[in-house]
Amino acid sequence: MRELRIRVLIGVFVVAGILSWAGARLWNSIGTLPGVPLAAPIVLALIAVVLLSTALSIRSRLKAQRERRPGAKGVDPLMAARAVVFGQASALVAALVAGMYGGTGVFLLELLDIPTRRDQAFYAGFSVLAGLAVIAAALFLERVCKLPEDDDQDHPGAEPAA
Repeated sequence: MRELRIRVLIGVFVVAGILSWAGARLWNSIGTLPGVPLAAPIVLALIAVVLLSTALSIRSRLKAQRERRPGAKGVDPLMAARAVVFGQASALVAALVAGMYGGTGVFLLELLDIPTRRDQAFYAGFSVLAGLAVIAAALFLERVCKLPEDDDQDHPGAEPAA
């Protein structure tokens, strides 16, 4: 499994932000821009909490296993792989969503004199922060589940891969 690259997440965030900002400007010029939902930062924050709790649980189980504590539960490799895939998918979606709300929020900064648009700008800002929390929790989960480094190196006496 490949490690998630931060450059990819930044690229998704920036592209989504630029497209969202341009789309918000266009949409507002032809009609009424849809609102930023209050649930957006809440849902992203819940996903971040789930990812963080999963990472902390796996980390404590691995630590107990390494210390050979009696009754320590091991970590099923398939469960750890599923957790990493969930984390990577969550990070990519969070980068996309945070970029979209970031671009919309930047557009809404021009309309802060309107109370409803000011509230939506705050919701967009909190959504970006919650999206960054999801990305941080996903990267932490990926680091917790990372295998030792000798998997990609050639071993002496081993045949080269074709």
